[in-house]
Amino acid sequence: MQQIWQRAQAPTPLFFKRLRSLALALSAIATAILTAPVSLPPLVVTVAGYVLTAGTVAGAISQLTVAADATTPPLPPDNPATEPNNQAVDE
Repeated sequence: MQQIWQRAQAPTPLFFKRLRSLALALSAIATAILTAPVSLPPLVVTVAGYVLTAGTVAGAISQLTVAADATTPPLPPDNPATEPNNQAVDE
């Protein structure tokens, strides 16, 4: 889970930043169509559902794409008390 957070906070290449913005815009448009208070043809609603799914997936993948030269410091452990201890135990 920590690796996912590190990737989300690491620098993203320009292409994927633009792709993420496009995916966000498509998702917003599809959501507006799906939640419209008017009756729309079934084909339009079906296509909007697919566009929403594709936009969401493309946005998530674009956010987690890391530049090749990116270096990020490691995150601290979630709960230090549960981390394994590498010291020898004397019995």
